[in-house]
Parts: sequence; structure tokens; C-alpha cells
Amino acid sequence: MTKRVLLIVSGGIAAYKALELVRLLRRRGIAVRAVLTESAKQFVTPLSLGVLTEDHVYGDMFDLKEEREIGHIQLSRQADLVVVAPATANILARMANGIADDLATTLLLATDKPVLAVPAMNVRMWHHRATQRNLETLRGDGVHIMEPASGAMACGEYGKGRLPEPEEIVVEIERLLALPLPVDPLMGQPDFEGDTLPLDGKHILVTAGPTHEPIDPVRYIANRSSGKQGFAIAAAAARAGARVTLVAGPVQLPTPAGVDRVDVETAREMLAAVEAALPADAAIMVAAVADWRAADTADQKIKKDGSGQPAPLALTENPDILATLGHHAQRPRLLIGFAAETQAVADHALAKLAKKGADWIVANDVSGDVMGGDSNTVQIVSAAGIDRWPPMFKHQVANALIQKVADALSAQPD
Repeated sequence: MTKRVLLIVSGGIAAYKALELVRLLRRRGIAVRAVLTESAKQFVTPLSLGVLTEDHVYGDMFDLKEEREIGHIQLSRQADLVVVAPATANILARMANGIADDLATTLLLATDKPVLAVPAMNVRMWHHRATQRNLETLRGDGVHIMEPASGAMACGEYGKGRLPEPEEIVVEIERLLALPLPVDPLMGQPDFEGDTLPLDGKHILVTAGPTHEPIDPVRYIANRSSGKQGFAIAAAAARAGARVTLVAGPVQLPTPAGVDRVDVETAREMLAAVEAALPADAAIMVAAVADWRAADTADQKIKKDGSGQPAPLALTENPDILATLGHHAQRPRLLIGFAAETQAVADHALAKLAKKGADWIVANDVSGDVMGGDSNTVQIVSAAGIDRWPPMFKHQVANALIQKVADALSAQPD
């Protein structure tokens, strides 16, 4: 049966992300009906939302036609979940105090369905005592609150208050809707809800994101990585009952529920955090660790001298975290590496498998839009051969991989 979401878009700069959120929900087979506040219409047009939802977009409390055919009471109760994204400080305050002065807040006061609020606002507004007091009230009222992300803001400030990425919001929506994750039938159904959790009692170590290797106070060397795949794997492992340690490079992603997160910046810091987390039953090394770092880091910004010649930059090799674990005294029972390749994907992965001492290499072709995108196509390379998986969303890859990890660990003696 098709699940239905009533999406309320309030008037913040992040409102434009509602379009991508609708697109992702529709791709997952979830029906979306949208409501725009008056201020939201300054950022997103009813036409654009209507095209994506393939439905009328609501906003006028006193549209008699809407009241006759739908009615705000019916509209508030025909959905399985009401989502407010972005939820500004203003609408959160009105929700917390039971104010119903427009269609959006009237729907929220009239609904008998679960409500998810996804805040997005200036960092100072987020930390203001009034906002935090309103959030506490809403949580007490049973409203689900998704933590905002940290990062640069449109106003020029930096901190907590950014709207989480649409992919992250979709995962939370799916959890609240209790929908099984949409996995290709060939991959089975890696949904870990229920009494039996396949990784219960296991410790899973995951690395994710890039590392930043400083050249001077304002420049660094890095590999491209959004961290989305690693974070999805950590989340899937936690849902499967594992104790999860996530060692994360510099990314702006919310910590998955039930996951212990350690933030690092450089490859050497990541290696130290990984070794400190041992022993582990399985280690899944997803991070895009920079291969090199500056041999000498400048204390001050390196300035151009006007000669037209680049400043000399001596590089030294970073530690190989996967290879270190492959030959470690506390080597995990199952060691999995990732290989981002642009050509001869399987061949490079096979070479890496032998060189690093890993059990599996998850190889993916990053020549397209994998970096930063929400889908991936991987091959699992092991001594037993190559298992080619169809294109999937990253959370699907994560769930299928964790199911495979659980099967492998259960087949091994403790």
C-alpha cells in the first residue's frame, strides 16, 4: 500500500531543498502532498512543487474550493506522516505554542498522525534559549525532531542549523513510516527490524569521508568524498544490532542513531583512532584517505612571490590504514576495503586485495556522479571471485553489504 507524506515547507532559504526531497520520496514510491506557507512561496513556487508531486499544492486557508473538496481536517489526516522541512524557528515556535494562524499550523494542530520537524535556521537562532525551549516542548508533545547539520550558512556564519541533506531526511522518513528499504529483489531484503538482529553483540568499525592534510593554515590536500556511503554503512550496522564505531573525516553529516562517532582530520589521526577502537569483529574502511601529505606544514599562509613559479611542495606518503589493519596483531575477523576507481575497476581491486591483506574489496566506478550523489554501483571482490551488484541507492548498498557481513561473521567460528 502506498505511503503518503504531507510535506509542509516553511519560509527559509533551505526551502529549495524541498524539491529534491520530493523527488527522492517519489522515486521510493512515497506519495507526497505539499503545503507552502506564505513566506515559503518567496523561495519555492507552487508550480515547481506541483510538477514534482503531481498534485495540487496547498497554502490558502480560506480557499473555499479547497475547504469544500478536501478540508483542512481531512488534509491533515490523509497522510501517514506529516513532515515540516525546512522547519524555521518561527514555525517551531508556533507549533510549540499551539498557534494556528495559517493553513500549515492549523493542519499541524489538527493532525492525528506522526509529525517530523526538520529544523533549519541561523546558528544563533538554533542555540537561542527560546528555540531550545520550544524544541523541548515539541519533543514532549511527541514530535520527532531531526538534528540539523553543521556548516557554512547563507548568511555567512558557520555552525549548527543547516538543513540535513535530502537523502538523510528520506532515511528518517522511511524509518518513521516503517517502510522496508527498497532493495533490488536480487539482493534480498536486508531489513533488520524485528526480534533477530544479525550483528547483535558484534563490534563493527567503519571509516568514512576524506582526510585533510594541511599544507599551510588555509590549504590542504584531500581526496573527494562526501562520506555518505560510509555513514550509511555505519547506520545499517547499528540497525543490525552492532556496536558501531565510526571514524569520520571532515564531513557535514549527522551522526547515525546508535553510532559512536570519532571525528578526525588527517590520515595519521584516522589511523590512531582506528587502532584505538580495536578489537573489532569487522572493519569496513570506506574513507577516502589522502595518499600523501606535505612533508613540512607551513605555520603561515604561503604567499605567491610574483615570479610565476609555484612554491615548492615536498610530499611524503601517508600511512596505509587498510594495509596496517591487514597485518595488525588485532586484525579484525573480517576486513573490508573500498576502492574508488575510474577504469579497470575489478583488476585494480584484485591487486589491492592481495596487497592490503583484506578479505573483501568493495570496488566502485567513480567516473560518473558517485561522489556526492545518492547512488552507487559496486563489485565485491574476494578470493572467491567477483560479485557484481546492480546500481542501487547508497543506503541500499549499505544494507546489502551489512547483510553480507552478518552472514560471513555467522559462518566463522568466534
